[in-house]
Amino acid sequence: MAALAALVVLACFALAYRVYARFLGERVFDDEERLVTPAHALADGHDFVATPMHLLQGHHFTSIAGAAPIIGPCVAAYWGWAPALAWVVLGTVFMGAAHDFGALVVSARERGRSIADIAGSVIGRRARLLFLCFVIIIVWLVLAVFAMAIAGLFVAQPTSVIPINVEILVAAAVGYWIYRVRGGALWPSLLALAVLYGAVFVGVAVPVDFVSAGVSRSVALRGWMLFLFGYSALASLLPVWLLLQPRDLINSHQLAVGLVLLFAGLLVAHPDFDAPPVRTAGEGAPPIFPVLFVTIACGAISGFHGLVSSGTTSKQLDRLRDARPIGYGSMLGEGTLALLATLAAVAGIGLVDHCTLPGQGAVADLSWGVYYESWAHASANNASAFVLGGGAFLEAIGLPTEVARTLMAVLVISFAATTLDTATRIQRFIFAELGTALSLRPLENAYVGTALAVLPAMALAFAETTDPVSGQSRALGWVLWPIFGASNQLLAALTLMVVALYVHRRGRPTWPLSIPMALVTVIASLALMGDIATFFAQGNTVLAVVALGLLVLLGAMLVLGARAARRGPPEGEA
Repeated sequence: MAALAALVVLACFALAYRVYARFLGERVFDDEERLVTPAHALADGHDFVATPMHLLQGHHFTSIAGAAPIIGPCVAAYWGWAPALAWVVLGTVFMGAAHDFGALVVSARERGRSIADIAGSVIGRRARLLFLCFVIIIVWLVLAVFAMAIAGLFVAQPTSVIPINVEILVAAAVGYWIYRVRGGALWPSLLALAVLYGAVFVGVAVPVDFVSAGVSRSVALRGWMLFLFGYSALASLLPVWLLLQPRDLINSHQLAVGLVLLFAGLLVAHPDFDAPPVRTAGEGAPPIFPVLFVTIACGAISGFHGLVSSGTTSKQLDRLRDARPIGYGSMLGEGTLALLATLAAVAGIGLVDHCTLPGQGAVADLSWGVYYESWAHASANNASAFVLGGGAFLEAIGLPTEVARTLMAVLVISFAATTLDTATRIQRFIFAELGTALSLRPLENAYVGTALAVLPAMALAFAETTDPVSGQSRALGWVLWPIFGASNQLLAALTLMVVALYVHRRGRPTWPLSIPMALVTVIASLALMGDIATFFAQGNTVLAVVALGLLVLLGAMLVLGARAARRGPPEGEA
């Protein structure tokens, strides 16, 4: 049954690219127009670098496909398999992919500026400042949550440490080979992938396990977070061709291999759904609507994708027509990853004999009912369902248990690390644009921007507060995860609004953008209002004020956007 569901979803994605992506490209975004892209017009060899489509698609795909499309579905599987799969399919095809595609095209037409900066052109200066502030807050949350997620996986799966760090070194060598030696990209990247998989076996043999060596779990987590923030700061300052592009190309190969192996394992194991179609109530759980729809954020629609499209990808776009496979196609790839994460959680989890879960400790004969016994356990276990359930699929095709789980952990961490350093680079660009808007030259400095990107995110990751749901002390970043999901989709709604207004000025149809914008605005606003009520009830005034501030920013942006829409297309632009 699970294998059949996967085939149906893949068929839907293929049809969507064939039909709907073509409609958007030809009728809405005019992606066949000849245009000198920012990568050529502003080429600097550092951030603006014209890149072949397959290389850039690897960078873009792995930047958007971080830990969120894995963690979100793994948590949302608490409510059963049917609503999770439905939201992944419909959200990806009609909302997320259109959003990413549109943000990339608009930014490419506007000299590689971010969507937040472009808001100043289509709405007004106040909208530009509000949007930039909104984006800065969201990216801080992304950096904090992803650093904590990766650190947690390093501690839970110490066999993944060596392959992840080997990949970074090998990627830098590949980047040097491609851009300085002027060698080809395919064979070096495939060789690097082989080295990565070889390092997996080394990692299994020599796990970097500080906890087993006597270091407390909390100290180990904090140590890894410091390492990750330092790495992301360094990576954001390096030329994009030296680390980000080659590492992402290797990761795209890794994902292709991983998806093939997972689908093969799914077909061989042929598991039934271990979860019910729908679960409407449970111990300590929030309501399925709207929380499920913001929990699966990046697996359906994500405002962060618009930041990647307009922050780094548009600066490397060689031809405008490459935007369709990169923008729309990569989101379908992320939907596929979210599909497999969901199936690992609702079907693969029932194939696991024994494991150790962050929320429950050692467990024998795991099942969906045990893993999702309570909402607190589902939230604490995070991406473990993908590592364990996906690992069970790989075991079905003959891989040893530890190797299979390490491969899954490396896949998760590789993509999360990609998002981490890409987000740091994007935040640096955003502070530079804010500095231009406010005439604050120091903000345009790369080192100042990187420090402002990393240090507040570190504070979110290291500070602790009371979780309003469980009542336990947790890292502030994890407590903010529900706010991240909702505010991330509010960011998507604002991006869709800016893109729709831009398209409107060109006399093109806007309904493929305005309808998703309205739906996402309602869903995310309701979720954020629910968070605010919960925070106030629990006495978490600081978190309530943060969430309320995001809603106020949204309201102000919507008012300014409505005024801009009433003004209509300027003369000569229709």
